[in-house]
Amino acid sequence: MPSWLSISYREPIAIERGEGSWVWDAEGARYLDFFGGILSTPCGHSLPEVVEAVRHQAGRLLHASTLYLSEPAIELAELVAEASGIPDAKVFFTTSGTEANDAALLLATSYRRSNQILALRNGYHGRSFSTVSVTGHRSWSPTSFSGLAVSYIHGGYRLRGPFAHLDDAAYTRACVEDLQEVIATTTSGDVACLIAEPIQGVGGVAVPPEGFLAAMADVLEPYGILMVVDEVQTGWGRTGTLWGYEHHGIIPDLMTFAKGVGNGLALGGVVGRADIVDNLTAQSISTFGGNPLAAAGALANLRYLLGNDLAANAARLGERMGQHLDTISDHASVAEVRGRGLMWAIEMVVPGTLEPSPDLAEEIHERTRERGLLIGRGGLYRNVLRIAPPLNATLAEIDEGSAIVVESVGELDHDR
Repeated sequence: MPSWLSISYREPIAIERGEGSWVWDAEGARYLDFFGGILSTPCGHSLPEVVEAVRHQAGRLLHASTLYLSEPAIELAELVAEASGIPDAKVFFTTSGTEANDAALLLATSYRRSNQILALRNGYHGRSFSTVSVTGHRSWSPTSFSGLAVSYIHGGYRLRGPFAHLDDAAYTRACVEDLQEVIATTTSGDVACLIAEPIQGVGGVAVPPEGFLAAMADVLEPYGILMVVDEVQTGWGRTGTLWGYEHHGIIPDLMTFAKGVGNGLALGGVVGRADIVDNLTAQSISTFGGNPLAAAGALANLRYLLGNDLAANAARLGERMGQHLDTISDHASVAEVRGRGLMWAIEMVVPGTLEPSPDLAEEIHERTRERGLLIGRGGLYRNVLRIAPPLNATLAEIDEGSAIVVESVGELDHDR
């Protein structure tokens, strides 16, 4: 495998099996999993309903491609279209979030007959050639070559930005003014779309003010610029509502999803207004997107997630987790604790400064693992700890995992 593949921990672990909020490695060690395949298992590991659906479908048909009708895919498209909140919606399935964002960019640029894109600084949208070009995050951008003309605007991360001193309302106004200036000066006006995450996950769980994207949409509307919301990490209940865009008071023109939709199965997609999704004039198919196995598993997963209102559960558990994590917000090595629902982050710095400390973040990352907890890392400087438990975790598991984080940060400060 390539040398540039990012692997967690100084001594990498091989995860062999999982059940609920827990996983076991190849050596038999058990861990509380609060990163779940990078937010891909919102209903925990080995959910019986998903396991049974996959087992049943595997015994009938594994694969057929979109050249043929597939009952599981059609049912899933109907469910996604209805759940999206987008009127007259249509769905195109892919195998990943990267591919979903790639498809959304194709649809938007074709519909608007423009290769101009607006994207947020600190945003992440995937690893393909087109999605890297709209990723405003240097550590995930291996090339500057692109067929897209991308202009970056200020987004949801403000700790080190020029607007860090502003309150929510003033911050939003400043970013809106920046958007207006960028459109007026760096584009020809006929921009295809703005692509944005409701919360920037890879960027370190950067949470913009509520209504932030609605204020952006007001600027876009007179130009006819489309709003594309990347819900790959925030979607399906992670933020305490079914979709992250609900915190902003908008309905997107196009929305991408992946990760949580299949609870670990390789599935993603783009859902949007029918006139946009139908606008392509050339033939197209997807060999693996929405294949019968993934679609059957996703149907079972979403029926469980929606039937048990896990978005509301994420809001309740997230409030509890936030209370735990806030107890370390005044530590000298902690610049900020931030999050929403069950999507949290702790930004580590050199004590008493705002200088990023990837070393301290790595040390906490290792110490939490030693205590039996798996979490993630992110941010431009790799100094942000990312915490995202399953949406159906128990209160006891939330308390246990949070305590491990709090103890690890406190121990590190004590040792220093």
